[in-house]
Amino acid sequence: MEWYELFQLGNCTFPHLRPEMNAPFWCNQGAACFFEGIDDSHWKENGTLVHVATISGNTFNEMAKWVKQDNETGIYYETWTVQASPEKGAETWFESYDCSKFVLRTYTKLAELGAEFKKIETNYTRIFLYSGEPTYLGNETSIFGPAENKTLALAIRRFYYPFKPHLSTKEFLLSLLQIFDATIIHRQFYLFYNFEYWFLPMKFPFIKITYEEIPLPNRNKTLSGL
Repeated sequence: MEWYELFQLGNCTFPHLRPEMNAPFWCNQGAACFFEGIDDSHWKENGTLVHVATISGNTFNEMAKWVKQDNETGIYYETWTVQASPEKGAETWFESYDCSKFVLRTYTKLAELGAEFKKIETNYTRIFLYSGEPTYLGNETSIFGPAENKTLALAIRRFYYPFKPHLSTKEFLLSLLQIFDATIIHRQFYLFYNFEYWFLPMKFPFIKITYEEIPLPNRNKTLSGL
């Protein structure tokens, strides 16, 4: 079982701009997908396969019910965590909703169900954007619908244009310059989050990829918080 973006990371992070459609077309669905057995060789070659807990069959069945419910409530993949700054305790404007968050949600649920976790270190990759307070712009209908905001619609399409896939080397280099100009020089980023568009006034250091440890849940603390 693995939770991930259904149409690859790039398609979940940036939309497709189709000539016949005014609004950007998003393929940003995410879900837990199920496989028969465990592909040990794949995980050993592409990551680390570690024993984190032992659970009973009843606990597994309860977890399976929860996974189905989780799949039906959180259906979209969100790459970015948006914060005011890299400092500890900084305001978080938007939380990511990705594969690592599913793992953390599952660990928490298992702890609630009584699982005892081993004392090992678990690490997760996170991608941060840094901005001032975001400005709400509207949803797809209000921006791109019959009563569209033409100026804003054009600005959003222009922003996402350099992120299009299948570029030649020359187009790719030009797109990098356009992205740098928009996000670093002009400090602008348009975020699509839960069917809504937001404007982010970008701040230094603009973007950061971290690899940080998040402890496994403590059963006693989890139960006491219920």
